[in-house]
Amino acid sequence: MENHLLEYIEIKDFKCFKNFKAEGFKRVNLIGGKNNVGKTAFMEACYVNVHSKNVESTVTAITGLTYRRNNLEFMTKEYTTTDDKAFLENIGKLELISNYNDIKFEIFNNAGIKGYIFNINSEITSLNINEFSFEEDFISTIEFIDNFGLTNSELKDVFISVQQKDQEENLYKYINDFDDNILNFKILGGEKPSCKVIDRDEYQDISEFGDGLKHYISIICSLYACENGYLFIDEIDNGIHYTQLDRLWEIILTISKEQNVQVFATTHSKECIESYARVSKKLEEKKEIEKDGITFIELGKDKENKLDSIVMDSERLQRHLSQGNEVRGW
Repeated sequence: MENHLLEYIEIKDFKCFKNFKAEGFKRVNLIGGKNNVGKTAFMEACYVNVHSKNVESTVTAITGLTYRRNNLEFMTKEYTTTDDKAFLENIGKLELISNYNDIKFEIFNNAGIKGYIFNINSEITSLNINEFSFEEDFISTIEFIDNFGLTNSELKDVFISVQQKDQEENLYKYINDFDDNILNFKILGGEKPSCKVIDRDEYQDISEFGDGLKHYISIICSLYACENGYLFIDEIDNGIHYTQLDRLWEIILTISKEQNVQVFATTHSKECIESYARVSKKLEEKKEIEKDGITFIELGKDKENKLDSIVMDSERLQRHLSQGNEVRGW
């Protein structure tokens, strides 16, 4: 899996993207731009592309993302296969091409018979909508952390990978860097993430420490869970104080190299972008990560109001910031 990295993506049809292409991706990729320019949708397109090994995994990716986008709605109602169909019909059509996968999806209506057509790497599957079973096929080495964060159940699943790789002590060290009052972390009572603090005998529910800590732990555990795979993080700095960003980036850049994980993340924070550039430069100079192992992907609109991108490698990003230039979209 050494050469599994997504190098480019061409989005012919997906949400707000039509005939869009970006290339030059590296191991760690940060996506910036103005609000509502399509940062999350761009990352979702990349996620669907790498998750599409067959019909089931393609549908799982599409419906899973839509479920996440409507997280609050589904907290108050039961999720059914009717929702799956609605999710697919809402997408309607997609076409995503990369160095990894070439996938197309569309809905047909022929003489009153409605169905789906999937074309995955030139293998075409046509299915009657009433006969489609919506079987799930999750790929465990591909994780998407949305702006709501991982559920307790999802955090439990990725924490298992930390345990399987005997990395608990490293995790505790990283957590202590975040809050030096915290000694360790466990999943108690089935699915209850909890932390133990100095001078307290009992564990405390992770919710008592604020959203930032859970987000931080979720990212670290997911890096171990996604070995030889992909990790997508929406609003990476969500709940993280700007003074802790350097340490977070150091952890991400280091573990992603160790575990061979390609990372895509979004931000709207100037401080987050500057931290990303600063830490990657430091680690490159110390030869702790490969030179030119990062990119900054800036999304915006051109003069014709079409979505466009500028992909900066490490050297270009460093030069751009050192000259006092702002990255377009701040």
